[in-house]
Amino acid sequence: MPWLSTLMAVPVLGAVGVSLVKSDKLAKQLALVVSLVVLALTVVLAVQFDPASGTRFQFAEVYDWIPRFGVHYGVGVDGIALVLIALSAVLVPIVILASWHDADGSGAAAPPKRSVKTYFALLLVLEAMMIGVFAATDVFLFYVFFEAMLIPMYFMIGSYGGAQRSYAAVKFLLYSLFGGLLMLVAVIALYVVAGKNTFMFPELIAAVQDPTTQKWLFAGFFIAFAVKAPLWPFHTWLPDAAAQAPAGAAVLLVGVLDKVGTYGMLRFCLELFPEASKFFTPLVIVLAVVGIVYGAIVAIGQTDMKRLIAYTSISHFGFIALGVFAMTSNAGAGATLYMVNHGFSTGALFLIAGFLIYRRGSSRIADYGGVQKVAPLLAGTFLIAGLSGLSLPGLSTFVSEFMVLLGTYQRYPVPAIIATSGVVLAAVYVLWMYQRMMTGAPKEPAYAVPGSPEEAAHVLPDSPKEPVSSKKPALGLPDLNLREIFVVAPLVAVLLVLGFYPKPVLDVINPAVDKTLSSINLEQPKPAVADQKGAGQ
Repeated sequence: MPWLSTLMAVPVLGAVGVSLVKSDKLAKQLALVVSLVVLALTVVLAVQFDPASGTRFQFAEVYDWIPRFGVHYGVGVDGIALVLIALSAVLVPIVILASWHDADGSGAAAPPKRSVKTYFALLLVLEAMMIGVFAATDVFLFYVFFEAMLIPMYFMIGSYGGAQRSYAAVKFLLYSLFGGLLMLVAVIALYVVAGKNTFMFPELIAAVQDPTTQKWLFAGFFIAFAVKAPLWPFHTWLPDAAAQAPAGAAVLLVGVLDKVGTYGMLRFCLELFPEASKFFTPLVIVLAVVGIVYGAIVAIGQTDMKRLIAYTSISHFGFIALGVFAMTSNAGAGATLYMVNHGFSTGALFLIAGFLIYRRGSSRIADYGGVQKVAPLLAGTFLIAGLSGLSLPGLSTFVSEFMVLLGTYQRYPVPAIIATSGVVLAAVYVLWMYQRMMTGAPKEPAYAVPGSPEEAAHVLPDSPKEPVSSKKPALGLPDLNLREIFVVAPLVAVLLVLGFYPKPVLDVINPAVDKTLSSINLEQPKPAVADQKGAGQ
């Protein structure tokens, strides 16, 4: 069975069905069912995956697409691609359920430009693109998916986002297209220089031997991935896009789409250009460490919830890039696991922030207070998600961050020590945000938003408001309802389970990471072993 093609075809066909139904409610229900079918197929695929197999890419499909130029429809997965596809398949139904009212427009800062059906159809199309980009084993096909997935996200931000959605959507698109253009030039140059008459990734590994050529091609790929990730200083589009996007779209943007950048660094930069990767490693490590510290410091000063979460992600992406370019087994496996854990952790934060905004009509931290007294379940889940963001032991992000720092220290001790400051700064921005929003006396909103608090969604501070005196005051926030509990519960469960027992995921990741690093011909550092006299060996 063509498993990967089926995984992509089901959401595309589902998107067509969603766009054709007459009822908005039926469109939502159909989108949810289709996403659950994709999740079930992904589970079956994962069960059949054999981490110990000698085959590099399993469930492979290769068909001629443009034979004249050696372009193939080539897909397949190793452990790295599989866990990221699984991340996408788990997050999409959660996002659909959480976004039940995102496209309705009731109480929004600006009415949606397109219909409810279009929003959910775009979610399904985006899911197909995300699966395709991780499954592609043809470099040209990867580029096609890399660019194509910008389209549904652009329309979700630009049509259903906040008051400044058009600016944020255009900025997101321009940055991504600029990076994609550099990558396209590098892809074409790789095809010409390699002289293999094919774009198939396994046949292009280390096909370019000239060091200077490798460096130029590496730069084209790396900049595109650094923009997508985003890695400092290519990050400036993310806070605007994440702040203006609907909460569900922000989850997929930061939780999955941005992982394509770090996935590309690990998959393509290291293996296609091993010597150039070694040459640029000091520069990338500096950028990663700066990003860790910069993102955390700027996050502390944010007054908007969604922008704060976006800046924390910039810091986290610094950890992932650090793990990739440390080029040790521990750091590489930790970076891959971090991609997965960050998707769940940040996804939970964005969704719970969206629930708060839906109730209060504001994303400003100052507009909240005492939430734990009136909505303890909402505050409790927010605390768990926040603690996962600061990598508290017992939660999944701690395992991945510890592995990254340990693996980096084995080869680059000074950057690893500096990077640990990000852990301390994370405690500051998470706990301070929780203290301001969830503790103290319940705070009444400074303004009453149009409609009831339950209907208000995504109203920004500069949006038209009416004085509280002319409306019935909103004395507190309703706690999580049953639908929202079904949204948050799986994310909290994953954070706890992978925090205490990450072995099943690491068993899938480790062989793939080892195969990736083996192509670099870089000897792995070995831990020092004390002899009987206590002297280090």
